[in-house]
Amino acid sequence: MTKPNWYGQHFEVDVERVAHGGHCVARHLGRVVFVRHTIPGERVLVEVTEDRGGSFCRADAIEVLRASAERVEPACDYAHPGGCGGCDWQHVDPAASRRLKGDVVAEQLERLAGVEIEVQVEEVAPSPLGWRTRMQYAVAGDVVGLHSHRSDLVIEIDSCAIAAPGADVQLARDRFRPGARSIEVETSAGARSAVTLVDQRRRRRTVAGGVQRHQVGTRRFTVNPGGFWQVHSGAARTLSDAVLQYAAVQPGETVLDLFCGAGLFTAGLAEAVGTTGRVLGYEGAASAVRDGQRNVADLPQCSIERAAITAQTVAAVPGSIDVVVLDPPRAGAKRELVAAVCDRQPRAVVYVACDPAALGRDVGFFAEHGWRLAEVRAFDLFPMTHHIECVALLLPTAHNGQVA
Repeated sequence: MTKPNWYGQHFEVDVERVAHGGHCVARHLGRVVFVRHTIPGERVLVEVTEDRGGSFCRADAIEVLRASAERVEPACDYAHPGGCGGCDWQHVDPAASRRLKGDVVAEQLERLAGVEIEVQVEEVAPSPLGWRTRMQYAVAGDVVGLHSHRSDLVIEIDSCAIAAPGADVQLARDRFRPGARSIEVETSAGARSAVTLVDQRRRRRTVAGGVQRHQVGTRRFTVNPGGFWQVHSGAARTLSDAVLQYAAVQPGETVLDLFCGAGLFTAGLAEAVGTTGRVLGYEGAASAVRDGQRNVADLPQCSIERAAITAQTVAAVPGSIDVVVLDPPRAGAKRELVAAVCDRQPRAVVYVACDPAALGRDVGFFAEHGWRLAEVRAFDLFPMTHHIECVALLLPTAHNGQVA
């Protein structure tokens, strides 16, 4: 049977619900169509942009025939079909986009973990523009800009609406050198913006600025250019507060901080457990370990070590563990690591997730070991895009069905 190929075709669809990934679901002739630049409830004319056969294809809404009341004029001139692919929801009222993101998180938790829960996405200032403190600008020849959606095409831009003032494209353009693959610009309140050239072999060379300094509460963190730090200027404080709230650690307790990065949560947890407790941070990236060790050097009750975050690493941690904090990459912790964490029998696990599908899968894995999702908070730390950050509290459940 010949596979359908609708690439380039135009047709009208009624848009149904929001889906994970910055698009909405519609249907045409028995196939699912994932449509960008639209909102549930609209009727739109679409152009198919990708079709590999099978049960679905991808499309852009090129004309709105029946508009949602939640549709607004995009703040960015490049947020349109064929334009920059960075922002998914420029055409949606910001409050409505948070509701849509909450629907996505709830749907993933129900579908992948069997958990029914209402998710309210919290706004974090600054929002919805000017929040992104790290930008990776693409280069094609002498053009500096951003990629089109799911494409290598580079769109030349004059400015980016979500970039913080110190991460503007002009800083990248001023430092352009032939042969660059991309140009990264980072900014923070406590340092000059850093500009790093990345060549075709992905080798990095910082040509302006240097170490970035970030203030979170009373603590200062320093991170080398290219090191991991949350890109929303309000994210570090927001996530640290949420993790500490859910962990509720007491003086003298032991905390295992997995994927600890530059030590953001490690430091806060160490202050909470005090000198009679201990916090053990593990991180796989050497540069992050160097940053993290520097950031917690004044806290003798904690340590950060470089290690692959595996089931074997967790099993080898000495002594008992009261709380585990997990902040895995987008792919999630996965089944084996979840099992190893459960085997250590902590009283609580705090899970920081940047992908709701990975969170849903892992919550399901925890459930296999007798754990339940007690609470979840969601934060709009990537306004105008489909990305969202969640902090979840997982607790063990006793065999008689009562919460331990």
